[in-house]
Amino acid sequence: MKENENSRYIWKNQKKLRTGYTTGSCAAGAAKAAVWMLLGKKSVSQVQLKTPKGITLYLDIEKIKRTPEEVVCAIRKDSGDDPDVTNGIYVYVKAEKKKEKGIELKGGEGIGIVMRKGLEQEVGEPAINQVPRRMICEAAEDVCASYGYEGGIRITVFIPEGAALAARTFNPRLGIEGGLSVLGTTGIVEPMSEQALIDTIYAEMRMLKEQGQEVCYVVPGNYGSDFLSETLGYDGEASVKCSNYIGETIDIAVRLKMKGILLTGHVGKLVKLAAGVMNTHSRQADCRFEVLAAHAAMAGAGKETVCGIMNSVTTAEALELLKRQGLKRQVMDTVMEKIAEHLARRAGDGLRTGAVMFSPEYGILGATEYAEEIRREIYG
Repeated sequence: MKENENSRYIWKNQKKLRTGYTTGSCAAGAAKAAVWMLLGKKSVSQVQLKTPKGITLYLDIEKIKRTPEEVVCAIRKDSGDDPDVTNGIYVYVKAEKKKEKGIELKGGEGIGIVMRKGLEQEVGEPAINQVPRRMICEAAEDVCASYGYEGGIRITVFIPEGAALAARTFNPRLGIEGGLSVLGTTGIVEPMSEQALIDTIYAEMRMLKEQGQEVCYVVPGNYGSDFLSETLGYDGEASVKCSNYIGETIDIAVRLKMKGILLTGHVGKLVKLAAGVMNTHSRQADCRFEVLAAHAAMAGAGKETVCGIMNSVTTAEALELLKRQGLKRQVMDTVMEKIAEHLARRAGDGLRTGAVMFSPEYGILGATEYAEEIRREIYG
């Protein structure tokens, strides 16, 4: 048994992090083992699986139950150093023969059901994405071919803990009910994967578009959601959470041919857009005080005020200083002008963009020219 073949590492933010493998790889490996035991009539302790990324995994088979009619087995998910709620869960597969030829794939206990249009699978289908579906079916087909078996096989994927864990994922927001999704485009989990977040943003926006919502809110996180709910009175159904990936979210909106987006967020993130920074994570760029100081200087602030802004610890402190100097309104106006300019440049001609920036202390600090117009369109 090969024990260390699955341990691979990447460097991320000066840290050495161990990779893992996806629920899709677990399901495909378990399917391969279950069909092998069903047709070969003997137990399998490990399977070899080549992932779409080209990496070969050696996956241990556990929880084996065999009868002449069916085989059930499981593979334990290993997310590596990625903080994933599915790390350590068992992904089960049941394999059984059926009269009709071909591979039939079903979702069982703990696998979510798609309830809204716009996702990879149709409404009513189990939330097993396209790449894992292909991996599972190809793994089963390869085993059938090796045994010369030309009959049919029914494969049911299930995760007993799935329904409970799904509440801690994006699934309820995406319209996937009752369980987890079987995911993965490469078969490998890379820690702190930016692509996984961007894929979620795409899925959320695509779902809105399929439901006829061509104009929507974009919020970096809970601050923006809470503000929209408490101050603007919206219900959250017409919004997409973008985290720090504002530029990528604009790109997705263009790709999906959305008509407009209204970005709403805390000053600590959105003020960076005035400098053209489209990834607002602090490790990418933290120009909050540089932006506020530069705009304060444009508004006539003296050296002491500019230096005070640059030495601020929080944006709230910098805003208080601007308020004392009577410059807050003027600074916010020019900041919003630059934000509008950079958003429009990223979006191009086909997508209208707007932004509303706020702080807990002062409420709405500023809005771009077309923000209110886009907001009205969101509500139809």
